[in-house]
Amino acid sequence: MKKLLIPAAIAAALCAPTAFAQSAGGDTYRPDLQVGQGNAFVAGNVGRTDGGTAGRFGTGDFNVFESRDGRKTGYGLVGGYRWKLSQNFGLGVEGGYADLGNIEVRNINNGDDVNQRADRNALRGWQVGGNARLNVTPAWYVSGRGGFFRASDNNVDYYNSVGQDLGLESGGSDGRNSWYAGVGTGWNATENFSVGVHYDYYRAKSGDVRDPISGARFEGPKRSTALLGLQAEYTF
Repeated sequence: MKKLLIPAAIAAALCAPTAFAQSAGGDTYRPDLQVGQGNAFVAGNVGRTDGGTAGRFGTGDFNVFESRDGRKTGYGLVGGYRWKLSQNFGLGVEGGYADLGNIEVRNINNGDDVNQRADRNALRGWQVGGNARLNVTPAWYVSGRGGFFRASDNNVDYYNSVGQDLGLESGGSDGRNSWYAGVGTGWNATENFSVGVHYDYYRAKSGDVRDPISGARFEGPKRSTALLGLQAEYTF
C-alpha cells in the first residue's frame, strides 16, 4: 500500500499546477503561447514617492496631501523578456531606469523647471533583475520583481550641529550598489496590454563619504525610497 502512495503523491504534485490553472479558468497566461515560449515587453510606472523615508520594504509614507522635500512624483521604465512556464505563470528578466522624485508636477504649469535634480538630488538609477507574473484569472494578475539597483551619485555637504562645514567629500562610484523589489496586481485589459497598482522599493545610500585629511571612509546616509503608483505594460 505504501508503495502505491509514493507514486500517487508524486503524480499529485506534478499535476497541481495544471489543476490550479484549470480551476482558475484553464490557460490564463498568454493562451497564444506554448509553455516554454516567451515574449518581450515594455512597462512604465508613475506614482507617489515617499520622499526617501522608507527604512525598509513596506514602510513608505504615501500621504498624497503632503510632499516631503518636494519629492512627490516618481517614474520608472523597464523592458525585458518573459517565458511562459505553466498555463498561468511567467518568469522573466528586465532592465531599466527609475527616477524617484526629481519631478514636481505642479511646476509644469508655473514655468519652473520640471527637473529638480540640482535642488533635490533625489534618488534615481539603473536597475536589472527578474520579474514574475501569475494570472489568477485571464483578467486578473499578481506580480513580483527584484534585482540589482545602481543608485545615482549624490554630492552633498555635511555640517555639524552649529552649522560648520565638516569638509567631508561625497559622491563618486563607491558604495552605491544595492537592490530593489516590488509587488503588484492589476487587470489584463487585452492579451497584450495590462494596467495595475504596484509598489516598488529601492534600497540605496548616498555612496561612501570620505575625510580628505585622514583618508577615512564611511557609509553615507540612506536614501531608500519607495514608489506607489500605476503601471502599464505592453507585451509583444
